[in-house]
Amino acid sequence: MNAVLEVRSDLKDQLDHLADEIHRSETDLANEAVSLYLAHQRKIIGQIQEGLAQAQQGEFVPEDEMEAFFASYGETGA
Repeated sequence: MNAVLEVRSDLKDQLDHLADEIHRSETDLANEAVSLYLAHQRKIIGQIQEGLAQAQQGEFVPEDEMEAFFASYGETGA
């Protein structure tokens, strides 16, 4: 199966320029970029799913730890 992927013209121009600068093909750069993006998204989704599973099991951060966390950023809570 050969799918067509449309890239915005401004991104295509940047891709062309970068490929020329670093002597790599546009295809290689695009594949690398998509691969990195997909890995990043999979990691985020995994972290969200892990957090949801912990919440469903009743695993929450104790209130005093949460208050200390916000206090470290100057949040007083009231």
